[in-house]
Amino acid sequence: MTRNKKSIVSLLVCLIVGALFLFPGVILAAGAEAAQAGMEKGWMGLAYIAASLAVGLACIASAFAVARIGSAGIGAMSENTELTGRVLIFLGLAEGIAIYGLIIAIMILNKL
Repeated sequence: MTRNKKSIVSLLVCLIVGALFLFPGVILAAGAEAAQAGMEKGWMGLAYIAASLAVGLACIASAFAVARIGSAGIGAMSENTELTGRVLIFLGLAEGIAIYGLIIAIMILNKL
């Protein structure tokens, strides 16, 4: 991984972690306002945020894994074409990360 790619990845991680640490006051304030309107609907906004974070972060991780595995797999297949099946299996495993995030989001939204 080049230095430029490492800096972009570290910047994205810092932005995500920073948003989680800097903005919980806004999230909690929105939850408090909703709690005043009705106790049953007070946590629904946080459930939607949790579901979107589950899908979003899982898709980002899956995209990163597919990019790395795909580029390495193409390089390996250019030297030995018998590795096609193995590369496809590894790509499927990387895509499974996004599916797991989607399943967790569906489970969260079913609790509403």
